[in-house]
Amino acid sequence: MSDDLAGEWAETQLSPLAEPAERDDESTLRPRDLHEFVGQPRVREQLQLVLQGATRRGAPPDHVLLSGPPGLGKTSLAMIIAAELGRPIRITSGPALERAGDLAAMLSNLAEGEVMFIDEIHRIARPAEEMLYLAMEDFRVDVVVGKGPGATSIPLEIAPFTLVGATTRSGTLTGPLRDRFGFTAHMEFYTPEELEQVLRRSARILGIELRDDGAAEIASRSRGTPRIANRLLRRVRDYAEVRADGRVDLAVAQAALAVYDVDDLGLDRLDRAVLSALVRSFGGGPVGVATLAVAVGEEPTTVEEVCEPYLVRAGMLARTPRGRVATALAWSHLGLTAPADAPGWTAPTLFDE
Repeated sequence: MSDDLAGEWAETQLSPLAEPAERDDESTLRPRDLHEFVGQPRVREQLQLVLQGATRRGAPPDHVLLSGPPGLGKTSLAMIIAAELGRPIRITSGPALERAGDLAAMLSNLAEGEVMFIDEIHRIARPAEEMLYLAMEDFRVDVVVGKGPGATSIPLEIAPFTLVGATTRSGTLTGPLRDRFGFTAHMEFYTPEELEQVLRRSARILGIELRDDGAAEIASRSRGTPRIANRLLRRVRDYAEVRADGRVDLAVAQAALAVYDVDDLGLDRLDRAVLSALVRSFGGGPVGVATLAVAVGEEPTTVEEVCEPYLVRAGMLARTPRGRVATALAWSHLGLTAPADAPGWTAPTLFDE
């Protein structure tokens, strides 16, 4: 594998956002029911009660809102809900629903008990959101026919259905929309032990010979996110097949992750570039995110949404009213001596619930 290709992967592989090219792999690795789903024990127990109660009553369950950072399994849970109910699922996303008419067309075609999944529901357009209120509450939509003074509203009954919404920013949801969900579940980051279970299951499906020490090494660098763990597993598999005997053990995992610039704390090239710029170019801060992004040659949204969440959780970066500040741990990780006034705050436990 060329150094250029390795560098390209090093820039993207630790993003928790799904890459278009890996959609097929993700669908293969998705669990099919709640028993296969690893992690999130509290959410699984609560959701199982909701689904079993609805099944016994013979009615669709309450609408479900799944919130939490990307890559933790919200889409997988939505598909599992449909599978547990034995119903089809319609999948769309908030940005795709720009007009109320788009939503009305989807809702009117739903069969009774069907599951509708809206990913990134916080990005749904306001006209469509207002139509959704009535649909969720009364299973009815009002279709406006005509324009101007002659416009009329025609009520259209729709079949009872279950809406599953997924959001990475639950705080941006409007109150009326949030209140119409009968069950809300917040997804937490995974522990290394849970990620090892995810990796062993994925290795069986993909036909990878994964040793326990190799699984532990990959899990420890996966930022508590199954999507990242599976992505790193595929990259380590490539290394094992080309430069080793195909078996993934501790030594192979360490060598492969070194090629892809993933260090022992789960930081990649971009993470270290952000910390290095913050420390070496700006004396540890404070500095604005836009200035920091220019220093590393990235978009501010990339720095803010991909790098910062993990750096803050890892206790290496602090957000202050004046800008971003490197903590003493960040200086230490770069092999530098922190100034006396560097923040000493560190996250008590990276995977706290």
